Amino acid sequence: MSFSLSAVLRPLTRAVTYTRWLHQLIASVAGTLLGFVHGGTFRSTGMEVWLWIAVLPVPVLLAAALIPAVRRVEGLQAQLLLIPGPHGPEEQAAAGISTAPSRSWRDRARTAGWLLLRLAVGVPVSALTVQLPLMGVAFLQGAAGHRTHFRGLPAIDAPHWWYALLVPLPLAVLLAVAVAAGSLMAAAARLLLGPSAAERLAVLEARTERILEHNRLAQELHDSIGHALTVTVLQAGAARTAGSPDFTDRALAAIEETGRQALTDLERALRLLREDVPHPAGRPVLADAERLLESARAAGATVRAELSGPLAALPGPVSREGYRMVQEALTNVLRHAGPVPVSVRIAAGADALELEVRNPMPAAPAPVAAGRGLRGLRERAVLLGGEAVAGPDEDGEWRVHARLPLARLG
Repeated sequence: MSFSLSAVLRPLTRAVTYTRWLHQLIASVAGTLLGFVHGGTFRSTGMEVWLWIAVLPVPVLLAAALIPAVRRVEGLQAQLLLIPGPHGPEEQAAAGISTAPSRSWRDRARTAGWLLLRLAVGVPVSALTVQLPLMGVAFLQGAAGHRTHFRGLPAIDAPHWWYALLVPLPLAVLLAVAVAAGSLMAAAARLLLGPSAAERLAVLEARTERILEHNRLAQELHDSIGHALTVTVLQAGAARTAGSPDFTDRALAAIEETGRQALTDLERALRLLREDVPHPAGRPVLADAERLLESARAAGATVRAELSGPLAALPGPVSREGYRMVQEALTNVLRHAGPVPVSVRIAAGADALELEVRNPMPAAPAPVAAGRGLRGLRERAVLLGGEAVAGPDEDGEWRVHARLPLARLG
C-alpha cells in the first residue's frame, strides 16, 4: 500500500509536473486575448466562455503554423517545459524534439496539428484549473452551513457538514488531469515536433563526419608518433654502437627535431578533437576526381578512367571518403608498382557507389599487411556501412574494390 501511495504521489514532487501544467495553461492565452477583442465572449454563461476561448484562436493558429519560425519557438518551449532534466545541447538532441524552423509543408502541417492539440488540451485543463478549486471552496462553504453559488458551477442550496469530506476531491481530480495531460503533451511533442527526415539525415551526416574525421586524426597521429618512435629508436641504437661523438651529436639533433615535430602533430590533433573537428568544407570530393587522376598521370602512370553517374550529387561523407579511398589506392600503385598502367572505375548508382582500381602486379609485391593504407581503406568503407577488398584477381592484376551503400545515408 505504501509503495502504491508513493507511486501516486511521486509526480507531485517533480518540477516537470508543474512546468507541464504551465505549458498547458499558456495554450489558453491566445483565446483569452481574442475573447477581449470579440465582443460578448465574457458575457456568456457557464462553459460557453471556455468554448469561445477554444474556438476563437483556431484561424490564427492555422495561419501562424505557416510561419517557419513558429515551429522553432514551439520546439524550444516544449523542450524547456515538457522534458525533465538538464537542457544542454546533448540533452536537447536526445529529447527527440526539433528546434529547427519549418522547411517543408509537411513540417507546417505537423506544426498546425501541434498548435491545435495544445489548444484542445490546454483549454479544458485551464477551465478545470479555474473551476475545480472553486468547487472545493464551495464544498468548504457548504460544510460551514453557507448556501453558495459560483458561476459555471451548480449551487449548494442545502449545506451540511459532510460537504467537508468532498473538499479534497476536486483538487485530486485536478492534479490527476494535469499529470495525465502533461504526459500526453510530452509524447505528442516528440511525434509532432520531432525531427523531420531531412533533419535526421543532417544529424546522421554530421555524426558520420565526426566519426570519419576522428578516425582520420587517429590514423595521422598513429603514423606521426609511430614514425617518430621508429626514428628515435634507430638513431639512439646507431649512436650507441657508432662510438663517434660527431655521429652522436647528429643523432641527438635528429631525435630532438623528430620529437619536436611529433609534439606539434600531437598538439594539433588534440586541439582539433577538443574543438570537435571543424567543418570539412573545402575537402576534395569525387567530383574532383579528374584532378586526382591527373596527379597520378603526372607521376608517370598511364591512367584509364571510367566515371559514371551523378558524382556531384553524392552525400558528403560518401563523396569525400570515396575520394580518399581512390587516392590511397593510386598512392599504393605508385609506391609498390611504380608508373604502370592503371584502370580506375568510379560508378555512382541508385543505391551504391562502386570504386575499382586495377594495375599489373609488381615483380616483387610487398606483403598486404605491410602498412596501414589498405587497412585504413577498409576502415573507411566499414564506417560508411560498406566493404572494401584488395588482392590479386584471376587476370593476375592487383585489384582494389569498394562498395559504399547510399541507402544508409539517403
